[in-house]
Amino acid sequence: MKPYVEMTIEELSSELEALRIEYRKYQGLNLNLNMSRGKPCREQLDLSMGLMDALNSEADLTCEDGTDCRNYGVLDGIQECKELIGDMMENRPDNIIIYGNSSLNVMFDTVSRAMTNGILGHTPWCRLDKVKFLCPSPGYDRHFAITEYFGIEMIPVPMSPSGPDMDMVEELVSSDESIKGMWCVPKYSNPQGYSYSDETVRRLARLNPAAPDFRIFWDNAYGIHHLYDMDRDTVMEILAACKRAGHPDMVYKFASTSKITFPGSGISALAASPNNLEDIRKQLTVQTIGHDKVNQLRHVRFFGDIHGMVKHMQKHADILRPKFEAVEEILEKNLAGLEIGTWTKPRGGYFISFETLPGCAKAVVAAAKKAGVIMTGAGATWPYGKDPQDTNIRIAPSYPPLEDLKTAAALFALCVKLVSAKKILDEKTAAAKACGKEG
Repeated sequence: MKPYVEMTIEELSSELEALRIEYRKYQGLNLNLNMSRGKPCREQLDLSMGLMDALNSEADLTCEDGTDCRNYGVLDGIQECKELIGDMMENRPDNIIIYGNSSLNVMFDTVSRAMTNGILGHTPWCRLDKVKFLCPSPGYDRHFAITEYFGIEMIPVPMSPSGPDMDMVEELVSSDESIKGMWCVPKYSNPQGYSYSDETVRRLARLNPAAPDFRIFWDNAYGIHHLYDMDRDTVMEILAACKRAGHPDMVYKFASTSKITFPGSGISALAASPNNLEDIRKQLTVQTIGHDKVNQLRHVRFFGDIHGMVKHMQKHADILRPKFEAVEEILEKNLAGLEIGTWTKPRGGYFISFETLPGCAKAVVAAAKKAGVIMTGAGATWPYGKDPQDTNIRIAPSYPPLEDLKTAAALFALCVKLVSAKKILDEKTAAAKACGKEG
């Protein structure tokens, strides 16, 4: 089929009527499918059921250094867990603090601490007239929710397959002292699945911010979440890059096991420079006596080491890969050549990013919902929920069963065609009327 924009008004009218008939058939199926969040499916959760057997009432809950995990103490995590998570994050155990199950919680606390107490002796952000964050967009809605909660002004930065627009980042950060932070999902980014190039990481590490307390919030959520063994992305390690560039304190790096074991009871961690860690521990000593050491030991006993974790992630990939490929195949089959949308083909992570024609994303999501498929809200991937072109839609293939996912993807593609055909037809009809009046 030729591109919609090349069709005549008569051809588009005929196409639109056929699409509406097909859409009504889907409505008659009474679907109730959800592709809105990147949740692991039941089969993925089942992979970690061995965690429940890693410890029992007969288990020795003593660490190698003699720590009894049942008792108080060990503020920043048991050594065995710091070594395991350190290997996962590509950082030394001494540069890591182990937290509870949610890295988002750690990010929130980190922003909150900067607001109330400042960073390394600098003025608390809450005492400043203006605080701004750079937000590579499309990006992660929950990052944006944190900064919006604290009243921090968000500045969208365009994303490319190699990462954020570094010319823009360098100019803004070096000239505006009120810019205090930047969100980054450097590997298999949410939602596009892009990974930062080495050049992007080097340029980030070499930033010369006007604000001495500027920090990069490096959310390495998908560091080992590859879909393919032989075709995977790699990202330069940011802490080492910053240290080489003479800016060792400029980054907070976050990660978790949320999409490795159980999101509800995993482990999160923060990696940072010694100066930053000392600053953070001052708060932690007041906030807690330590996080769940039993769960930390459980994860160590379950995986053994990083090799066990890598093998575990290959099992996740075997479940996820067919789902991503099914969505990509259906989009290709139904939309290729029509010139009404583009989509990413990530090699890891949890999302596919779809770009509609300008002004169509909200209408596509609404049409899908009306027929029984829930998508992430259009605009959610932009600060304040405002997509300036109304084009981006995040597709989350992980949670639905494969056959349900295929149905949802086919309906989604139909909704893209339906909304796009109507838009182009309306534009052509309006243009034809204008020409008639002029004639």
